Amino acid sequence: MTDPSPPGSKLDTTVAHPARRYNYWLGGKDNFAADRESGDQVAAAFPTVRIAARANREFLKRTVEFLVAEAGIRQFLDIGTGLPTADNIHEVAQRIDPRSRAVYVDNDPLVMSHARALLTSSPEGRTVYLERDIRDPGSILDAPELRDTLDLGQPVGLTLVAVLHFVRDHENPYGVVRRLVDALPSGSYLVLSHGTYDGLPAGVVERLEQANAASGGLSRTRSRAEVDRFFEGLELVEPGVVPVAEWRPAPGAEIPDPVDICMYGGVARVR
Repeated sequence: MTDPSPPGSKLDTTVAHPARRYNYWLGGKDNFAADRESGDQVAAAFPTVRIAARANREFLKRTVEFLVAEAGIRQFLDIGTGLPTADNIHEVAQRIDPRSRAVYVDNDPLVMSHARALLTSSPEGRTVYLERDIRDPGSILDAPELRDTLDLGQPVGLTLVAVLHFVRDHENPYGVVRRLVDALPSGSYLVLSHGTYDGLPAGVVERLEQANAASGGLSRTRSRAEVDRFFEGLELVEPGVVPVAEWRPAPGAEIPDPVDICMYGGVARVR
């Protein structure tokens, strides 16, 4: 995510944006030259980045299925939504229970315009879209659209998937997550995935950091211990914090090597 911007901010196509770059890696067409250039720089250093993007997307799908089918969650707050693709959160949830609701949040105007145009809810459920930045959780939680859509007195599935590595240390990532989680009642769940350099050779890390610097220092990867900190005080769901492809994979699914994905994921219940 880029620097915080107010709703209705102007779309800047000259600067790479994580959502559009992610769209490029997934084979989408909703991206610009700056996004493709940045994406290619990362792919040159980390050739399996497209495998990682797909694995992360599948992790999101499995966790939503778990929350609806097993944990009884019927409302979701998704921050760092990204551009619409197959099996968006409300679509996965509403296949199980059409009454499910979702609030999508992103700070890219392109994401929001596409979401409003393409993502339609079932008649029984509801979807709402907010142009906000994760670094300002208060503006998200206080938004009238969120309060009109979600009942914060009932459990919520908070999904922060592949977004926190764009919140750098001086932007208080742990405080942001705590502020969001503290606003949710007992029985809610946090779904989180986060990029890491764990297990990568030093040469690959160096090249990735060069690509990151070239795009303005978009991301800040974190170690397993640092990712674990986001779940402090919560009740982790088995198998805990693991490489995203290893979180409850489908029977018989081919599981990529963790170093080809470099992404941890986990699900935890709010006590």
